Parts: sequence; structure tokens; C-alpha cells
Amino acid sequence: MSHRIYLASPLGFSEVGRLFYYQQLIPALQQRGFELLDPWQLNDTAELQAALALTDLNVQRRELARLNTAIGRINAEAIDRCDWIVANLDGVDVDSGTAAEIGYGFARGKRIFGYRGDFRLSCDNLGSRVNLQVEYFIQASGGEIYTQFEQLLVALEAASAG
Repeated sequence: MSHRIYLASPLGFSEVGRLFYYQQLIPALQQRGFELLDPWQLNDTAELQAALALTDLNVQRRELARLNTAIGRINAEAIDRCDWIVANLDGVDVDSGTAAEIGYGFARGKRIFGYRGDFRLSCDNLGSRVNLQVEYFIQASGGEIYTQFEQLLVALEAASAG
């Protein structure tokens, strides 16, 4: 059975993040037969690009506010359709959008696999690796936080086989 995975991450915001996301993460998951729900692709529409290109900032603000509601709904619906969530936890703190997707996914009964290849401390105290609430949701969902990309892939394959 192929599992459908929602990719929660801020990786689309930076050039280096997009390189890892599109050249390593997505191909590795697709090669293992997973169906991916990529919010960066789901929401990269001509309408969004047109709004971002508006030169009148007041018009742009109004148009983006309207689109933001649609983007949030699209992402929530994608989480509802997924089997699992793979969440990138890199950064000084877990990205707020990723944290929200983790919380929503947990509330919807989704299993969450975290990946934090960033070795910097990003925790509430030495008893956690990231924000304690984010870590709780991941572990309580039956998931884990992996610090090496290969470990994440092995865990997903094992979960898929089991």
C-alpha cells in the first residue's frame, strides 16, 4: 500500500531549502513509492504569482489576504487526505506554519515523522530537541524525530512495510 505523505516545512522559502526539498527529499520519497502532498506545489498558482507581482502594496495586501485564506484551506484539506506527515524541524525554532500543521495533523489522527538535521539547540530545555509541544505531538502520534535523513527514510520504509 502506498502511503500519502503531507510535507510540512519552511524549505520553500529559501534557495538552499528548495535545493534539498526538490533534489533530495521529494525524489527519495517518490523512489520509495510514496504519494506526496506538497503544499508548495499545491499553492503555487498563477493567481498567487500575479498577486505577488502587484506594485500597489495596498492592493497586494488585500489580494494576498484573500489568497491566504484559500491557501490555509487547501493545506488543511491536504492534511485531511494524507496518511502521514513528514515535518522538517530545522531552524533556530520550528517554523510556525510547520508547527501549526503538526498540531492540526495530530488532532486529525495523523502519524508524524519529524526530521531535524540542524544540530543547533532549539528546545525549551535539555529534555527535548525542539519545542516540547511539537515534540509531544510527534511522539504521541506514533512518530519520532530523526536527526539523519537516511534514518528518516529507513523509518518510513519500515512503517510502510509494517
